[in-house]
Amino acid sequence: MQRSAGSRVLSAAFGLLNRLVPWHRLPALLGALNLLALREELREHNLHDTSRQGEAGTGSRGGRRDPRVRCARTADGSCNDLAQPGMGAAGARFGRNFPVRLTAPEPEPALLEPSPRAISGRLLARDTFKPAPTLNLLAAAWLQFQVHDWFGHGEPRPGDELRIPLQDGDDWFENPMRIRRTPPDPTRSAQEAGRPPTFVNELSHWWDGSGLYGSDRKTQDAVRAFEGGRLRIESGRLPTDPQTGIAITGFSDNWWIGLGLMHTLFALEHNAICGRLAPEYPSWSDEQLFNTARLINAALMAKIHTVEWTPAILAHPALRIAMSANWWGLFGERLHRILGRIGKGEVLSGIPGSATDHHGVPYALTEEFVSVYRMHPLIPDDYQLYSLATGELVRTSSFVDLAGRNAANVIEDRIGAADVLYSFGIAHPGAIVLHNFPQSLRDFVKEDRSTGEKIRIDLAAIDVMRDRERGVPRYNQFRRLLRLAPASSFEALTANRVWAEELRAVYDDDIERVDAMVGMYAEPPPAGFGFSETAFRIFILMASRRLKSDRFFAADFTPRLYTPAGMQWISDNDMRSVLLRHYPELMPVLRDARNAFAPWARV
Repeated sequence: MQRSAGSRVLSAAFGLLNRLVPWHRLPALLGALNLLALREELREHNLHDTSRQGEAGTGSRGGRRDPRVRCARTADGSCNDLAQPGMGAAGARFGRNFPVRLTAPEPEPALLEPSPRAISGRLLARDTFKPAPTLNLLAAAWLQFQVHDWFGHGEPRPGDELRIPLQDGDDWFENPMRIRRTPPDPTRSAQEAGRPPTFVNELSHWWDGSGLYGSDRKTQDAVRAFEGGRLRIESGRLPTDPQTGIAITGFSDNWWIGLGLMHTLFALEHNAICGRLAPEYPSWSDEQLFNTARLINAALMAKIHTVEWTPAILAHPALRIAMSANWWGLFGERLHRILGRIGKGEVLSGIPGSATDHHGVPYALTEEFVSVYRMHPLIPDDYQLYSLATGELVRTSSFVDLAGRNAANVIEDRIGAADVLYSFGIAHPGAIVLHNFPQSLRDFVKEDRSTGEKIRIDLAAIDVMRDRERGVPRYNQFRRLLRLAPASSFEALTANRVWAEELRAVYDDDIERVDAMVGMYAEPPPAGFGFSETAFRIFILMASRRLKSDRFFAADFTPRLYTPAGMQWISDNDMRSVLLRHYPELMPVLRDARNAFAPWARV
């Protein structure tokens, strides 16, 4: 990536300033400008291509001259970049934020040390529930809904598992614990033998609503009604697959009622958009209505994540300015509405509608991006479901009661969707810290989606191993590669003296062995932040990249593709208006809400 002289000067100036004052302690506007400078530096140093011979993706390459792919998203994400049709498509490789040569996993037995099972039990396991009091539980459900749009490494297969010997006193059902490996990359060539491993995304890399719409034609056809552009909805709910007992939607892995709420809400929103477009364009076919409604719905979800969810979990004044600037530009929403775009740049008028730019590296989500979005502590173990009408407690449930096939039974005569939404709106997710990983996920029985086989897993131990086997550097190296100072000691890593001693004991007094996820959970975050600054550095880069590289958010974010009515829909709506459109009975608890991901008023 070639940076301008002005950009380099700005980075150098803030680099000197940050030696004295970190960005999050600067006045809000100056802090936001500091973040812009950091983003340019990250774009230059922390985007690395893993694709074979520079060719991004293995998705469909046919039809790029077809006018339909120029104005609509394809099922598998291909043809977003018309010059490289496979870029970002389902089946394309994950990229890296660090040089590929530095992402080789350690050989065994070092790969297994210290024991991920010991880390799960001694550092991650929830002792008492630690809430994130500035958020409501919809923030956790929303994040998983978005993750279902972004990445999936595929279903691990049995055979050649990672084997973790148990320590004395561990009552896990098998010794050694077996963890299935990430599926290998089927696109690897013989010429790549000996190079660090690569992995492919079974989903589209683009922010295209694929969790709702699917990443292949067969799945997309299954969710469509093929009438009026709409998605399948039955009595206000997603249809249920009779074989799996789980809702029919674009991506239903790790299903629970939180995902059910989000997938249903935005399927209803898609259909509402179709209802707005159909009278305006009476000659349009089902296909035209579906494709345009998908564009609008995906953009609305991206906007909600950018200007609502992110400032809710990262409640810092500079971050609020920066995320608003990502969407509206530094001039802000009010002037953007009055003046529209000013030029093709992203700084003054926001990324949507600016020029598309991959910054010198073919677009792909990265393994490090996957790593920093490991936020399972957000999930509580216990749930209280209340009546929206009376405020009375109707039922107490465990996570298992709300997960998998059980999710279909949560909404019944006594509890409606609005009641569950209200219950989530007044509950808190967990804080993303040590000793707060849900116990229900440390001993969880899931179904292999290919075979239906029941598999008993410790997700905390798996999370640790996923980073290691995919070559995500350990915590201190992760920070060095982001040009952040490494922790010189366990006391420098965390202000909690008890945690420091626990970390020292588990990692045998070697600070360099601390895993990236563990270090990020231990690290004190900036004021108002729901996760660490180390994770945030990846976020600064990739949050903007998902918009800037996508022509449907950048150069093609225009009324020509979205229609004037669609552009107005995106501009005028937010999470609160979406909730109230489909569940108007929520008005008493949302009337004064400024952010739908903050705690709601109680009945």
